[in-house]
Amino acid sequence: MLEGPAYVVDGDTVRIRKTQIRLFGIDAPEMNHPYGNKAKWALLSMCKGQMVRAEIVEEDAHGRTVAKCYLPDGRDLSAEMVKIGMAIDWPKFSGGIYRSLEVPDARKKLWLADARQKGRMHVWEKFEANQNKRSSGN
Repeated sequence: MLEGPAYVVDGDTVRIRKTQIRLFGIDAPEMNHPYGNKAKWALLSMCKGQMVRAEIVEEDAHGRTVAKCYLPDGRDLSAEMVKIGMAIDWPKFSGGIYRSLEVPDARKKLWLADARQKGRMHVWEKFEANQNKRSSGN
């Protein structure tokens, strides 16, 4: 277990005491995707000034620490992000425990995360390619 102030990396990743932690069981938009900044700021506002407790679950395929993270009042950060529509349940990892908390149309709004979960990476790659074209001025 780790405990301390959380530095928010994005909508589903925090750093506590130099350990980067992926929030258990959810998927939030990447920073360069629609709602990416909004998700980061939502998580930041929840964690600001709080001591976050991370109960480590596993290390994922990318070598990241995965943990269930809690605020001092006991709220689960993964559940809170899903409840406010800034993340969706990732049943492959959560067993579906956050699905009932999803807001209506969350999967439409966070369509890139939904596509990734369904293995539709061509949708993701096309979006990324278009982002890269825009940033290079072509």
